[in-house]
Amino acid sequence: MENPCLSCGACCASFRVSFYWGEADPAQEAGPPLELTDPLPPFHRCMKGTNQSQPRCIALQGQVGKQATCAIYARRPSPCHEFGIQSEDGVLWLGAENLARCNHARAICGLGNLDERGIMVKS
Repeated sequence: MENPCLSCGACCASFRVSFYWGEADPAQEAGPPLELTDPLPPFHRCMKGTNQSQPRCIALQGQVGKQATCAIYARRPSPCHEFGIQSEDGVLWLGAENLARCNHARAICGLGNLDERGIMVKS
């Protein structure tokens, strides 16, 4: 089963993506590029576009819910690594907290809910 997070993007268009400023330090090759972030004083940064009333991460490409991708997937910040569907032994699952946040983001974007295995819930 394909991970729906890899094409959804609802979380990238619903939440502020904030993290410790050091993740975007240019000396850190693994973190998000500094130019794609905004400062959040005193010690944090956020992905550009996410600190507004209708957030949309600058790194989000495509159409939410259809074909959305992250332009910096390999360099995404820690909140993006920690959120979403996990895979264990080929089985997809969402923890209760992530499932609630995911479905909240999906509702904001006009998408249907997922269950704990990442399968669309029939209404």
